[in-house]
Amino acid sequence: MTTPDQQRKRRADALLGVAASAILLAMMLLTVVDVVARYVFSRPVRGAFEVTELMLLVLIFAGLPLVSFSDEHAVMDFIDRVLGPRAQRLLQRAVQAVNAAFMFLLAWLTWLKADRIWAYRDATDVLRIVYGPFVYFMAVTLGLAGVIHLYKVGQRTDRPPA
Repeated sequence: MTTPDQQRKRRADALLGVAASAILLAMMLLTVVDVVARYVFSRPVRGAFEVTELMLLVLIFAGLPLVSFSDEHAVMDFIDRVLGPRAQRLLQRAVQAVNAAFMFLLAWLTWLKADRIWAYRDATDVLRIVYGPFVYFMAVTLGLAGVIHLYKVGQRTDRPPA
């Protein structure tokens, strides 16, 4: 029987998987068309680099909360080996609390930066796509990752981390 957390994770994995696949496919197709247009017709796709950059930003930051939820961040587990189960659980909670604090700090700083970018209406050079919504998106996903880490601080664990 699956738990509600496992069901949410499965749904989030599926949703993010479809979104990530669509973004990667779009990036790939845009790059192929740009390269063919550049070398065969000497007419590159206008703004292809900018669009690829923005799609990559969305792809990375959309995945951040899922990585936090799945505990798939890069870890060093050399300390875990010398600790008992109770100390491991305490360490895990402390790490989650520190991660939450950093995510909230980054979200706040990114939001402030987004406010400045939006006020100046900064945009890409060629297509004039405004950066503001993308930077706000970054701040929101960082904040969501912080909420997830905060949730994991209070989450009851009956077993030590793997």
